[in-house]
Amino acid sequence: MGRSPCCEKAHTNKGAWTKEEDERLIAHIKAHGEGCWRSLPRAAGLLRCGKSCRLRWINYLRPDLKRGNFTLEEDDLIIKLHSLLGNKWSLIAAKLPGRTDNEIKNHWNTHIRRKLLSQGVDPATHRPISDQFSNSSNTCISLERRGDVREGISKYSGGVLQDAAKREEYSSYNSTQEQQQHKFEQEVNLELCISLPNNYLQQDSSSKRKEVVRDFLGLSSAMLDYRSLDI
Repeated sequence: MGRSPCCEKAHTNKGAWTKEEDERLIAHIKAHGEGCWRSLPRAAGLLRCGKSCRLRWINYLRPDLKRGNFTLEEDDLIIKLHSLLGNKWSLIAAKLPGRTDNEIKNHWNTHIRRKLLSQGVDPATHRPISDQFSNSSNTCISLERRGDVREGISKYSGGVLQDAAKREEYSSYNSTQEQQQHKFEQEVNLELCISLPNNYLQQDSSSKRKEVVRDFLGLSSAMLDYRSLDI
């Protein structure tokens, strides 16, 4: 079960506080103290929520509240506390008497934050913005260099692969040309020579054979018909 509401919302006033309501709240707290905020509205005769009474007293009606602008000393203290505590406004307000957490938060967002940015300081980290940009730029440069190296390696490897492919294609082309040339040389004999006609060679060889037979037998051509001889 959740926490029960501090009062009945249907029978409470909403909106801006009137001067009469402020006087009743101040008089009751001066007489009885803050006490329990859940029962304070009924005891003070107010048709308000207990949370509304508490915020009205703390942020507007307390006698120790400081009015007016924040001083430079307060700004410096808020900056130092914020660097240690962060956005814990209630803890920061505890170190600044007379200032409320809501007032300090509004003053931070509207004035101090812009002041730090104009001075080149990051309001979240309280460090110079230039250092953060330099670190980020260095990181980007290193990444770009790595990218260039990787790109160069990929281009080099791609070029090597392309060259190897070209060399392989050229060698296969040369081998194909050599095979075709060898086949052509086998089919066509390109060795040329100058010789006498075949008829003349045949006649010359037959005449020589005739002379050899005639000399061997010691016969003349008139005595023997050597055309019938077969050697």
